[in-house]
Amino acid sequence: MRPLPRLHAVTDHDVLALEDFPARAAAIAAAGPAVALHARDRTGTGAQLTAVTQRLQALARPPGAAVFVNARADLALALDTQGVQLGQDDLAPTDVRRAFSARWSGWIGASVHSMDEALAAAEADFLIVGNIYPTASHPGRPGSGLTLLRDIVTLGRPVVAIGGITVERVAEVCAAGAWGVATIRALWHAPDPYRAALALLAPWAEAA
Repeated sequence: MRPLPRLHAVTDHDVLALEDFPARAAAIAAAGPAVALHARDRTGTGAQLTAVTQRLQALARPPGAAVFVNARADLALALDTQGVQLGQDDLAPTDVRRAFSARWSGWIGASVHSMDEALAAAEADFLIVGNIYPTASHPGRPGSGLTLLRDIVTLGRPVVAIGGITVERVAEVCAAGAWGVATIRALWHAPDPYRAALALLAPWAEAA
């Protein structure tokens, strides 16, 4: 299994509809193996998610970026992605490991919003925790803050922070013990996605 990427570029329906989506994906992927492009669209069909995943794989291959698929462990297996990201309404990490680990060796991630959910996802390889700050993706939902992040880090698995992540906030997230960050807006809607990716990775690059 390759090292877990530090920067997770998560898509959604609006991102996938961007006219220059392929160019933006290629620019983010150009930051290299520290990046994972997440194929995610809760509104799309399995066929559409398959097509998106395959497009991201083609764009990610030259610089060596990873591709994760969200929610669909069957597609992770079929398309041989580097990881799958599971939400609270998806298959449990335990079930994915039992069903697929003999044929697929990618990362199994779980999205959690509390310590109880983190403890329940004991079979996940890593956790995406959020939302850390208020975010447009979940209007009206307050941020959990860095305390939850610090608490979940003590469980000993890599923790990726999500929710309101910006270049200005990423250093304090790194200092709180996060393995990395996941974001939509700060990458996909940045004027220069490649430079945004490097800026979001900077605290971990400097600590290496």
